[in-house]
Amino acid sequence: MKMKKLIAGALAMAMALSLVACGGGDKPTTSQGNTPPPSTGSQNGSQTPSGGGNDLSANLTLATYPVGKMTDETVIKGLIADFNAVYPNVKIDVIYLDYANGDQTVNSMIEGKSAPDLIFEGPERLVANWGAKGLMVDLKDLLPAGTYDVTVGSCTNADGAVYELPVCQTAHCMGINKDLFTQAGAMQYINEDTHTWKSTADFLKAVEAVAAIHPQVGVVFCGGQGGDQGNRALVTNMYGGRYTNDAFTRYEANCAENVKALEALRAVNGIEFDPGIVGGDEIGLFCNGTLAMATCWNVGAAKSDTQGKTANFEIFPMAFPTESGDPSLQGGIWGFGIFNNGDETKIEAAKTFIKFMTEDEAQYKKIVEATGYWATREVSGLYAGTEDEALMTEYGKLVPFMGPYYQITLGWADARTAWWNALQRIGAGGDVKTELDQFVTEANAAAEAAEAG
Repeated sequence: MKMKKLIAGALAMAMALSLVACGGGDKPTTSQGNTPPPSTGSQNGSQTPSGGGNDLSANLTLATYPVGKMTDETVIKGLIADFNAVYPNVKIDVIYLDYANGDQTVNSMIEGKSAPDLIFEGPERLVANWGAKGLMVDLKDLLPAGTYDVTVGSCTNADGAVYELPVCQTAHCMGINKDLFTQAGAMQYINEDTHTWKSTADFLKAVEAVAAIHPQVGVVFCGGQGGDQGNRALVTNMYGGRYTNDAFTRYEANCAENVKALEALRAVNGIEFDPGIVGGDEIGLFCNGTLAMATCWNVGAAKSDTQGKTANFEIFPMAFPTESGDPSLQGGIWGFGIFNNGDETKIEAAKTFIKFMTEDEAQYKKIVEATGYWATREVSGLYAGTEDEALMTEYGKLVPFMGPYYQITLGWADARTAWWNALQRIGAGGDVKTELDQFVTEANAAAEAAEAG
């Protein structure tokens, strides 16, 4: 059920990924058949706005979160320089955000009536938060032709307004210490060609096997919301549970399947609930060898000079364990949004910047490669001939497993807090069903409050 809405996008991604290693790497596998026609979108093919041209003049502010190298000043200045070579009279100041304080920075700017004109982030902020509050500009007229259905749907609100122009995407996954798993005889529980577990029962057997030779296998981190895409996906995948309903209007994480999963995680030898750490801490403990696996993992971490590249063991990317053999990975989707600051000239200039970065394939490839992830429409030769080609091919095998992007459910920020609080109580011995019921009550109250305005 989870995969139905995403098959078109996932298959199209698989086709695109086969282009990553031109004549070299393996094509990501899928059993769903051929790629269907892409979704339609408007594209005028021009990087010069009507009536604007090189005379377009404005002073803009771009706020960008740390997606790949999108907070690398050299990279951002290079992208802006490309734009200014065509539009020299549009000046762009940049605010580099982080995930610790970025939301507070933007919210303070909004309260001070000085919101950034452009922002680069994901739908949970641009669509479910600021967009839901009526602060963003509808960008559906900018959608390039061929944008994958899954990304268009994730960037669109219930009224059909597109508050994010999607640029890149990835699939969050697990990482395991293959050296330790091999030593423990636990690779027998893994389908190495597809990077999947043979079953949830086999995942638990693997954890027990590694625990026999290594003191800490994994954690359910719950010190905060950071990296919670990992613990959510672990819980919902194990026995086919869900986090929200299919329409993304209600939270339903108190289902029997999730209760069973959390009880199994609490019981298995080798996994602990840790209220003192978040996803970033788990990554550090995994990369330094303390933990044998990480649930907060993706290709960005694998390429990081301070994370994946520092590990002195082979990191093997994995989908999350399932009984069905049909994993549903949390996706990351990022792109541009425009705050409606009431200045039509600035809005036109901001739209022109987005069109410049996304409509021409060469320029689009440049910004996608800056993020370090995959394109949201098919492009040729992405990462071909780069140092990341082999890694992107390997991790690309997981992208077709992307599941529903339920992070656009209203009340999302409060739901994230309620989730890690529930995990803390479960880890401390609380009844799993009772704690999940409380999570659902709190999360749905937040959703209802957001809907009421």
